[in-house]
Amino acid sequence: MLEIKPVKRITVTEQVMEQIARLITSGQIRPGDKLPNERDLAIQFQVTRGRIREALRALSLLGMITIKAGEGSFVNKQEEPIPADAITWLFHNEIHNLDEIYAARKLIESEVYLEAAKNAAPEHFITMEAMLNSMLNANNKKTPELFLNYLDEYDLFMGEISGNRIYGKLMQTIIHLRRETNIKLLNVPGAIDNSIENRFLIYEAMRSKNLKLVQQRIETFFQSSKTFYDTILGAPSSSDK
Repeated sequence: MLEIKPVKRITVTEQVMEQIARLITSGQIRPGDKLPNERDLAIQFQVTRGRIREALRALSLLGMITIKAGEGSFVNKQEEPIPADAITWLFHNEIHNLDEIYAARKLIESEVYLEAAKNAAPEHFITMEAMLNSMLNANNKKTPELFLNYLDEYDLFMGEISGNRIYGKLMQTIIHLRRETNIKLLNVPGAIDNSIENRFLIYEAMRSKNLKLVQQRIETFFQSSKTFYDTILGAPSSSDK
């Protein structure tokens, strides 16, 4: 017989959190607005300040508000980046699984880059080229951490110009998830050069507005990346490289 435990009642903290979230999503509280302080919220909700503090912390992890020490809590814009803590919490079991991260990256990044290729305007290519050159300079100066920061900014820009907000959020998620893995990958000889070379090739294909070529070069990029993933896994190269 299955051992089933009774479902717990929704907590006071969750009720407070849901009400504030509803006020934000309904537009009654707008981006940039400052929430009442903890004391006033506790009086209005008729709960302790501790419960209010817990609810606000949870909302900040979800990216709905920003808590500024000494200033208060402010509603975020919808376009605000997803907090890294929220991603780590949501995917704490998967964040060290390199195979799953690779598969997720290939699926999501490929689609984001393709949509970005469709929507990229001349001014976008100017920004992209400048970002790629920044990555190249960081590599020449042997500063992997700086290179990784430029790489993340570049891929966030791809999400931005994809024209799809959900794709943009997914790219933010992938960037948080892959960060630890990328730090390891950058220590593998040739990994940074491979990343730069393939992104330049994809960029050139995007400029030509040849979507079939863009797709081919994205596929080539992930095939070569798999080799570096296998290196840090200590596994032999698979047949798809």
